[in-house]
Amino acid sequence: MLRGDKVALRARHEEDVPILRAELYDDVVNSSRADSRPWRPITPGSKDPRLVVDDREQGHVPFSVVELDGGTLVGTATLWGIDNHNRSAHIGLGLLPSCRGKGYGTDVVAVLCHYGFVVRGLQRLQIETLSDNAAMLRSAERNGFVREGVLRSSAWVMGEFLDEVLLGLLVQDWKKDSKV
Repeated sequence: MLRGDKVALRARHEEDVPILRAELYDDVVNSSRADSRPWRPITPGSKDPRLVVDDREQGHVPFSVVELDGGTLVGTATLWGIDNHNRSAHIGLGLLPSCRGKGYGTDVVAVLCHYGFVVRGLQRLQIETLSDNAAMLRSAERNGFVREGVLRSSAWVMGEFLDEVLLGLLVQDWKKDSKV
């Protein structure tokens, strides 16, 4: 288990799946904003990779996010698109609606940075998020990520194209305690 100040990242447990399905993936708007693929319903009990972890998949490491106090599930976090040759990866997270606005996102990003840079030995981490996702932009920047560009009209979300912001962080610019 990886620990931050407020949250821990741990392996996905079977009992997490119904909560994540109901709170994150069955919410069409939230799911459409969080995933570059079109939303579709997930059949209960299916082995959909957005929920069920394939431990053999080396380029994608999903975590469940839990509160340090009590261990309550608060969301999901992922290191994905891991490129061992170029030593880079992307990070992403999704918090349950009742857990947003409590500073968990900033802590999740910090723990993912620790995992990527210290545990995995990566050189670069990257985030792509919708330009109106103020919470993710704030969480990334509090952890030292730098805005590197805007991908204009690159995301099709609920009937319209939206801009995405590209943020990057290099290991030499990362400060273990860089969050505010």
